[in-house]
Amino acid sequence: MGTRRPARPLDYRPPAHQHGSRRAPDEGADRARPNREIPMTKRTRSWFLLLPGLTLAAACAPEAAEEQEAPAAPTDIPDPAMAGLPNPAGEVMADWVDLPDEREWGSTAGVDVDPTDGHIWAYDRCGGVGLAGGCAETLVDPIFKFHRETGEILASFGAGLFVLPHGIHVDADGNVWVTDSMGTVDKGHQVIKFSPEGEVLMALGQPGRVGTEPGLFNQPCDVITAPNGDIFVSDGHSGQNANPPEGSTGRIIKFSPEGEYIMEWGQIGDGPGEFRTPHALEMDSQGRLFVADRGNHRIQIFDQEGNHLDSYYQFSRISGLYIDADDNLYAIDSESNPNNHDGWMTGIRIGHASEDRVTAFIPPHAISEDRPYGYAGEGVAADRDGNVYAAEGPISLAAAGGGLTKYVRSEGN
Repeated sequence: MGTRRPARPLDYRPPAHQHGSRRAPDEGADRARPNREIPMTKRTRSWFLLLPGLTLAAACAPEAAEEQEAPAAPTDIPDPAMAGLPNPAGEVMADWVDLPDEREWGSTAGVDVDPTDGHIWAYDRCGGVGLAGGCAETLVDPIFKFHRETGEILASFGAGLFVLPHGIHVDADGNVWVTDSMGTVDKGHQVIKFSPEGEVLMALGQPGRVGTEPGLFNQPCDVITAPNGDIFVSDGHSGQNANPPEGSTGRIIKFSPEGEYIMEWGQIGDGPGEFRTPHALEMDSQGRLFVADRGNHRIQIFDQEGNHLDSYYQFSRISGLYIDADDNLYAIDSESNPNNHDGWMTGIRIGHASEDRVTAFIPPHAISEDRPYGYAGEGVAADRDGNVYAAEGPISLAAAGGGLTKYVRSEGN
């Protein structure tokens, strides 16, 4: 279990937390239907407030393979995190929770808050650290529910169903949705919906099959449900690569609550409504869909019919998003470095969904010669008390010391 580091007094006080060319089906073609054939089956560490002139601290961490590319975002925007913003959660609990049976954490990229009880859902890639994951070979539960105060495991499930869990979303009824962004012959490239107890309720996509026609995915990144139950999936993890593999995509796909294909929009590119790895999804209180367009260093905002409403560039190269009930926006950057986003720190930028402005910043774990902009997680969430949770990906896992980091809201904030 993690240990606490004394909080630093700050002036920031976040409100209460808790969430929450288009293509229609071809003429005469059946809509894709959900596939239901899946069987049931610490330490204390130091971190550094990263300001100009601070001596850098070394940290060692395995690097994920990253192709680099020129950003599409405006190049004259300075990083707001360098402006001495307040940190609202300066008390760090590294390696916050333990896995059962003395399991070691692999990498993760997903964490969410259960809207029914406030507890924390996350997954472990079955001990795997790289993009191949470990769940195809290791038949252990990857999905966990943790008590938000004690870290006690409240539920676990999902053994044998995944290759590389990627996005996680808990809907208003407490059902857990998880995307599987890699594949083998007979599993992967799917979105699976579970009951809170782990029963498989729905599966979108065909296990092990890759494609871009209705009913298939090619590396689905994330999933979210609208208040009316409509399902949105972001598809295409390789679009940010300098030379995306043949067949790569960048799109958002909309389904009915029953899993019927409705429409999609997007392709690889840097224009409005185009994506270079739509890595994460969130929805604000107005029902606007926020897409972390990671390779383009921006958030794109859409209505639920795919119409582009706005783009935000202040939140850096975003891997994970979270919007709470008060529309506070949390965006975590795990990848920025001099080759792909020069001059921008990794870490968690906090603002409001209504505007492109960062008002607070949680800095990364540490920095090194190889990662001068730091090591930070891929997934982010915040509970109703203002505590922030980071899911540590392959870049940050070693520097973080474990799969989940809890940033405790500072007293007086």
